[in-house]
Amino acid sequence: MEEWKNPQEYMETWMRLAPFFQGLPENLIELALANMVTRSHPANQVILLENDWGGSVYFIIDGWVKIRTYNLEGKEVTLNIIGKGELFGEMAALDEVPRSTDVITLTPTNIGSMPAQDFVKLLHTEPMAGVRLAQLMARRLRQVNRRLRLRESDSQSRVADTLLFLADGQGIKAKTGTEIPNLPHRELSSLSGLARETVTRVLTKLEKKGLIHRQQDIICIPDLTALEKMIV
Repeated sequence: MEEWKNPQEYMETWMRLAPFFQGLPENLIELALANMVTRSHPANQVILLENDWGGSVYFIIDGWVKIRTYNLEGKEVTLNIIGKGELFGEMAALDEVPRSTDVITLTPTNIGSMPAQDFVKLLHTEPMAGVRLAQLMARRLRQVNRRLRLRESDSQSRVADTLLFLADGQGIKAKTGTEIPNLPHRELSSLSGLARETVTRVLTKLEKKGLIHRQQDIICIPDLTALEKMIV
């Protein structure tokens, strides 16, 4: 988690770079900043629970969270993992129904919360805000559709696609490639729908082939195209 030497300056910079706020008028960004409350959360902390009523919309300033639910057998299912610049909780704010998923931090995470009524007012006031939200939801839908299509693929394809899914959502460009967080294998297992042991085995194979490099906190993908070629 990043250190905030100047919290106000950091927040202003973050809001101008966050996808949802890009292109919005300066006065609306300043208004959103004034009404946003920021909090720091440790890893493995529940932020939202399924069936809670939504009073706020949340923006990830830095860190990672997972969106989860449970299947009919009571098994945890990770629907998504999102990070810096993303938002969550918007559905409950829009349709005024209880939340449909849990949200839990995976790493130490800074989160800004905006009152739901302010979020909805922003959408009514500024058309570009609605466009940005629609783009976000369309992107998430495409990602889900891709993962569903790969459910019948082999384990290597599914793990490779999970890594690319994370890189597409929150990958950080570095000199050595694209960096993503080195998440616990149980999280990659839930995302890919594979046994944790299978995920571990495939990651080892990919590393031996030079398609990924694992460090304590990150996984580096030297060549995204090369990894994508492993999907059949």
